[in-house]
Amino acid sequence: MDKSVFKHSILETVRFHEVDILGVCNNAVYFNYFEDARIKYVQDLKKNYHLKILLEGDSFFIMVRNECDYLEPAFLDDELQIHTRITFIKNTSFGFEHLVEKISSGKIIAKGGGAVVHINKSSKQPLQLPDEFYKAVKDFDNTVEILKS
Repeated sequence: MDKSVFKHSILETVRFHEVDILGVCNNAVYFNYFEDARIKYVQDLKKNYHLKILLEGDSFFIMVRNECDYLEPAFLDDELQIHTRITFIKNTSFGFEHLVEKISSGKIIAKGGGAVVHINKSSKQPLQLPDEFYKAVKDFDNTVEILKS
């Protein structure tokens, strides 16, 4: 759980509607944080590397796997840093890894990951990731594993 290998992060604050009667952040909320982080990662990649093909026209992403390990709870008003990286890229899919750090303690309180498939929005069929995507991710994070055949 070395957060230094993560080159991207966003800040989230646990809000009132995300906690239970004990003030603990509901487990399902972490998946919303992961989604926010994934979207921001791809948006930043598009902007910083001028990727024109992704999420335009028929280009779309769907989640096919999502998981989370909860190590410690988060509470109302806790500030959380969601660290995100792409761990692998295949022909039509790629995987994310996330660490959730509680700012006040500096502790990692959750970790998770998932896989996303690039699809054609109209046909709902897997769509080859463009070469520019591989190059951009590799440039941004040289630890990514390229599994393209």
